Amino acid sequence: MDRDTFWKIIDDARESVDDLYDVASAITERLAKLTPEDIVAFKQHQWDVEAESYRWDLWAVAYIVNGGCSDDGFDYFRGWLMANGRKRFETAMANPESIADWAEGDAEYEDMLYVAIDAYKQKTGKEFPYDSVTSKRPTDPVGEEWEEGQLETMYPGLWKKFC
Repeated sequence: MDRDTFWKIIDDARESVDDLYDVASAITERLAKLTPEDIVAFKQHQWDVEAESYRWDLWAVAYIVNGGCSDDGFDYFRGWLMANGRKRFETAMANPESIADWAEGDAEYEDMLYVAIDAYKQKTGKEFPYDSVTSKRPTDPVGEEWEEGQLETMYPGLWKKFC
Protein backbone atom coordinates (compact mmCIF):
# COMPACT_ATOMS: atom_id res chain seq x y z
CA MET A 1 0.00 0.00 0.00
CA ASP A 2 1.34 3.41 -0.92
CA ARG A 3 0.51 6.82 0.53
CA ASP A 4 -2.03 7.56 -2.22
CA THR A 5 -3.96 4.38 -1.40
CA PHE A 6 -3.85 5.25 2.31
CA TRP A 7 -5.46 8.62 1.60
CA LYS A 8 -7.93 7.15 -0.91
CA ILE A 9 -9.27 4.81 1.79
CA ILE A 10 -9.75 7.77 4.14
CA ASP A 11 -11.25 10.04 1.48
CA ASP A 12 -13.64 7.35 0.21
CA ALA A 13 -14.77 6.61 3.76
CA ARG A 14 -15.28 10.34 4.45
CA GLU A 15 -17.39 10.71 1.32
CA SER A 16 -19.51 7.69 2.27
CA VAL A 17 -20.78 9.10 5.58
CA ASP A 18 -22.70 12.20 6.58
CA ASP A 19 -21.10 12.59 10.00
CA LEU A 20 -17.35 12.96 10.37
CA TYR A 21 -17.50 10.83 13.51
CA ASP A 22 -18.64 7.84 11.43
CA VAL A 23 -15.47 7.88 9.34
CA ALA A 24 -13.52 5.57 11.66
CA SER A 25 -16.07 2.77 11.39
CA ALA A 26 -16.24 3.23 7.60
CA ILE A 27 -12.45 2.99 7.36
CA THR A 28 -12.34 -0.03 9.67
CA GLU A 29 -14.92 -1.75 7.49
CA ARG A 30 -12.86 -1.09 4.35
CA LEU A 31 -9.60 -2.15 5.96
CA ALA A 32 -11.07 -5.41 7.26
CA LYS A 33 -11.60 -6.45 3.62
CA LEU A 34 -7.88 -6.09 2.86
CA THR A 35 -5.02 -8.45 3.60
CA PRO A 36 -3.43 -8.31 7.05
CA GLU A 37 -0.29 -6.98 5.37
CA ASP A 38 -2.22 -4.08 3.83
CA ILE A 39 -3.81 -3.28 7.18
CA VAL A 40 -0.35 -3.13 8.75
CA ALA A 41 0.86 -0.95 5.86
CA PHE A 42 -2.10 1.40 6.43
CA LYS A 43 -1.09 1.74 10.09
CA GLN A 44 2.50 2.49 9.08
CA HIS A 45 1.28 5.31 6.83
CA GLN A 46 -0.96 6.54 9.62
CA TRP A 47 1.96 6.65 12.06
CA ASP A 48 4.07 8.43 9.45
CA VAL A 49 1.36 11.06 8.95
CA GLU A 50 1.02 11.46 12.72
CA ALA A 51 4.79 11.96 12.96
CA GLU A 52 4.83 14.53 10.15
CA SER A 53 2.08 16.51 11.85
CA TYR A 54 3.71 16.47 15.29
CA ARG A 55 4.38 20.19 15.06
CA TRP A 56 4.07 23.13 17.40
CA ASP A 57 2.09 25.21 14.90
CA LEU A 58 -0.60 22.54 14.63
CA TRP A 59 -0.63 22.10 18.40
CA ALA A 60 -1.32 25.84 18.67
CA VAL A 61 -4.27 25.43 16.32
CA ALA A 62 -5.58 22.48 18.35
CA TYR A 63 -5.20 24.54 21.52
CA ILE A 64 -7.24 27.40 20.10
CA VAL A 65 -9.95 25.27 18.47
CA ASN A 66 -10.44 23.00 21.49
CA GLY A 67 -9.97 25.58 24.22
CA GLY A 68 -6.77 23.89 25.43
CA CYS A 69 -4.91 20.78 24.36
CA SER A 70 -3.08 18.06 26.28
CA ASP A 71 -0.62 15.56 24.79
CA ASP A 72 -3.42 13.04 24.23
CA GLY A 73 -5.71 15.79 22.99
CA PHE A 74 -3.14 16.69 20.35
CA ASP A 75 -3.04 13.06 19.19
CA TYR A 76 -6.86 13.10 18.95
CA PHE A 77 -6.76 16.43 17.09
CA ARG A 78 -4.44 14.93 14.50
CA GLY A 79 -6.79 11.94 14.22
CA TRP A 80 -9.61 14.42 13.57
CA LEU A 81 -7.52 16.26 11.02
CA MET A 82 -6.70 13.00 9.23
CA ALA A 83 -10.37 11.96 9.21
CA ASN A 84 -11.19 15.17 7.35
CA GLY A 85 -9.32 13.84 4.34
CA ARG A 86 -6.18 14.41 2.37
CA LYS A 87 -6.96 17.84 0.92
CA ARG A 88 -7.80 19.42 4.27
CA PHE A 89 -4.91 17.66 5.99
CA GLU A 90 -2.34 18.79 3.42
CA THR A 91 -3.77 22.31 3.32
CA ALA A 92 -3.53 22.51 7.12
CA MET A 93 0.05 21.25 6.99
CA ALA A 94 0.91 24.06 4.56
CA ASN A 95 -1.21 26.71 6.31
CA PRO A 96 -2.47 25.73 9.78
CA GLU A 97 -4.80 28.71 10.03
CA SER A 98 -6.74 27.39 7.02
CA ILE A 99 -8.57 25.18 9.52
CA ALA A 100 -10.56 28.30 10.46
CA ASP A 101 -12.24 28.08 7.04
CA TRP A 102 -14.04 24.82 7.84
CA ALA A 103 -13.61 23.64 11.44
CA GLU A 104 -16.63 23.63 13.72
CA GLY A 105 -16.45 23.01 17.46
CA ASP A 106 -14.89 19.86 18.87
CA ALA A 107 -11.80 18.90 16.87
CA GLU A 108 -10.77 15.60 18.41
CA TYR A 109 -11.30 12.09 17.09
CA GLU A 110 -9.59 9.38 19.12
CA ASP A 111 -11.30 6.48 17.31
CA MET A 112 -9.51 7.43 14.10
CA LEU A 113 -6.21 6.37 15.68
CA TYR A 114 -7.41 2.78 16.12
CA VAL A 115 -8.93 1.92 12.74
CA ALA A 116 -6.12 -0.38 11.61
CA ILE A 117 -5.88 -2.04 15.01
CA ASP A 118 -9.62 -2.75 15.03
CA ALA A 119 -9.61 -3.94 11.41
CA TYR A 120 -6.66 -6.25 12.02
CA LYS A 121 -8.45 -7.82 14.99
CA GLN A 122 -11.62 -8.27 12.91
CA LYS A 123 -9.68 -9.78 10.01
CA THR A 124 -7.38 -12.12 11.91
CA GLY A 125 -8.81 -12.52 15.39
CA LYS A 126 -5.35 -11.56 16.65
CA GLU A 127 -3.85 -8.51 18.30
CA PHE A 128 -2.20 -5.96 16.03
CA PRO A 129 1.50 -6.74 15.41
CA TYR A 130 3.01 -3.47 16.65
CA ASP A 131 6.52 -4.80 16.02
CA SER A 132 5.70 -4.66 12.29
CA VAL A 133 5.49 -0.86 12.23
CA THR A 134 7.86 1.85 13.34
CA SER A 135 7.01 5.21 14.80
CA LYS A 136 9.03 8.06 13.37
CA ARG A 137 7.49 10.56 15.76
CA PRO A 138 10.07 13.05 17.01
CA THR A 139 10.71 13.25 20.75
CA ASP A 140 9.42 16.83 20.76
CA PRO A 141 7.13 18.63 18.35
CA VAL A 142 8.91 20.23 15.40
CA GLY A 143 9.05 23.99 15.04
CA GLU A 144 8.84 26.97 17.35
CA GLU A 145 7.34 26.40 20.78
CA TRP A 146 4.78 29.04 21.74
CA GLU A 147 3.24 30.57 24.85
CA GLU A 148 -0.52 30.85 25.28
CA GLY A 149 -0.32 34.65 25.16
CA GLN A 150 1.07 34.50 21.60
CA LEU A 151 -1.80 32.54 20.08
CA GLU A 152 -4.10 35.45 19.25
CA THR A 153 -1.31 37.09 17.25
CA MET A 154 -0.16 33.83 15.65
CA TYR A 155 -3.60 32.79 14.38
CA PRO A 156 -5.99 35.76 14.50
CA GLY A 157 -8.64 34.10 12.30
CA LEU A 158 -8.82 31.02 14.47
CA TRP A 159 -8.70 33.11 17.64
CA LYS A 160 -11.62 35.26 16.45
CA LYS A 161 -13.70 32.22 15.50
CA PHE A 162 -13.04 30.01 18.53
CA CYS A 163 -12.12 32.28 21.47
